[in-house]
Amino acid sequence: MGQLETIQVRRVRRKHRVRKSIRGTSARPRLSVFRSSKHIYAQLIDDFAGKTLISVGSSGKSAQAETKYGGNTKAAKTIGKKLAELAKAKGISKVAFDRGYYRYHGRIKALADGAREGGLEF
Repeated sequence: MGQLETIQVRRVRRKHRVRKSIRGTSARPRLSVFRSSKHIYAQLIDDFAGKTLISVGSSGKSAQAETKYGGNTKAAKTIGKKLAELAKAKGISKVAFDRGYYRYHGRIKALADGAREGGLEF
């Protein structure tokens, strides 16, 4: 129980440290990432208005048609590209990347790389 508590405390501290300096605006929204064991989700958030502008996930029907399993780096890269495509359609080109309490490697890095390839700047 003690070790599990320390992992949770470290995650919360890391999340607060990351989010302390990141604020999403309408001109430069926050790209927030959530990762589960089977899927990955990303959304663009305007913190000042309190609204989600765009959301994409690997559990949606359109994403499942492209990738059979959403818990790998290939699916994460696809989701990043899809998010960038939708953002470009709404006229968004710059975002602030919010990795939350996840470390920047693996699926989180693949999603960020996919978004960059799609044309988002961060």
